[in-house]
Amino acid sequence: MSIWWSLHLRREAASVPLARRLLIGTMETAGVDPDVSYDLSVALSEACANAVEHGGDGARGGRSEAYRVTAYLDGEKCRIEVADSGPGFTGERAEKAVRPAVAPGYAEQGRGLHLIQELADHVHIGNMPGHNGAVVSFDKLLKWREDAPLMAV
Repeated sequence: MSIWWSLHLRREAASVPLARRLLIGTMETAGVDPDVSYDLSVALSEACANAVEHGGDGARGGRSEAYRVTAYLDGEKCRIEVADSGPGFTGERAEKAVRPAVAPGYAEQGRGLHLIQELADHVHIGNMPGHNGAVVSFDKLLKWREDAPLMAV
């Protein structure tokens, strides 16, 4: 069995825990191991926080005031995608996104994407094809509780 959902959220800090709670609830109901659920929920929170902070140009009423979260639980894997309509990853910003942090633990910003890379099995950081905006997608192999109602067979 597979489950997927998609949210369109306002670029507000209050949207981050909403997405996280929905993911945790979905995984708990499906029977995913709590450690895997926790790792993915932290990664999702970081990706959403980045979309809230960097995902728009500040124009009121336009696409830049929202971002999208999509999650797929399919058999043995969960894939999550967070897409915004900000400037995307260009030049120096793209380099910073994929290289290791210079001084982990000391920087006020810039650790979110690195944390996602540590928590997920596969991470893709790029731009929306044909549009402005960044896309952060990541996936992780799922472990299931013994009593999981939706366990992959």
